[in-house]
Amino acid sequence: MPEQSTEQPTDLRETVRQRYAAAAVQVTGGGSACCGPDAIEIDDNFGSALYTGTEHETVPAEAVAASLGCGNPTAVADLNEGDRVLDLGSGGGIDVLLSARRVGPTGKAYGLDMTEEMLALALANAAKAGATNVEFLKGTIEAIPLPAATIDVVISNCVINLSTDKPAVFAETFRVLVPGGRIGISDVVADDVLTPAQRAERGDYVGCIAGALSFTEYRAGLEAAGFTNIGITPTHAVADGMHSAIIKATKPRTTGTDKNQGATAPLTPGTAPGTAGGTAGGTAGGTAGGTNCCGN
Repeated sequence: MPEQSTEQPTDLRETVRQRYAAAAVQVTGGGSACCGPDAIEIDDNFGSALYTGTEHETVPAEAVAASLGCGNPTAVADLNEGDRVLDLGSGGGIDVLLSARRVGPTGKAYGLDMTEEMLALALANAAKAGATNVEFLKGTIEAIPLPAATIDVVISNCVINLSTDKPAVFAETFRVLVPGGRIGISDVVADDVLTPAQRAERGDYVGCIAGALSFTEYRAGLEAAGFTNIGITPTHAVADGMHSAIIKATKPRTTGTDKNQGATAPLTPGTAPGTAGGTAGGTAGGTAGGTNCCGN
């Protein structure tokens, strides 16, 4: 996959972290139009406008206000009662909380984020929602702090385009999924004819544009990680030649241990994995760094 920015990865990560930390602080502060939730909304192509009124009513207002994504992955992910769901770049927690309602008390929804401020907001939103089957982890989407083969569904909302190491994200997603596990992702994808430089002309990296993969690059990245049944369906334009898209794929039901999976350490729904860095009832731990979300 081509490098999509001349800016150093560590600089990009810090820029992303600062933006979404500021967004979380704005939502936490509430109130005024200049620095409250109203200031977070970008336009109708991003954010809370992509969720239904019913969904708005089922989660805290702060979770809705903190949503900056390009889609609604919970509307397209195949979630069933008892599923274990992981949201990459969970932000204020809207998709985690919506997923938790769908998988029910026998399932569990995990949220992974690198930003302290977003994690604090997500924990507060989970407490307000009374959600008991959720857990928020601090870490990066390039090094997911969960054991292999412990997640049924991975979702994400406009986050993978922000990663400076997308092959690592795809490999880690494949690793944590159980055989037969699936992904339901919303992300920004570019037309194949656009070069990385042309994508950068249409928007910056932190704005979810410059770092987007093309349709062919996205498919190739998922295939290289081992995914099958890949579908990439554009839903609406976010810039000239750039689209919000629904990405679906499956981890094959193979026998034995494949090269990406590693050792399996089963998780019991409702219990925390040994490497987890925080729960909805406590303080997030783990290490900083990596890539946060453009979204949830």
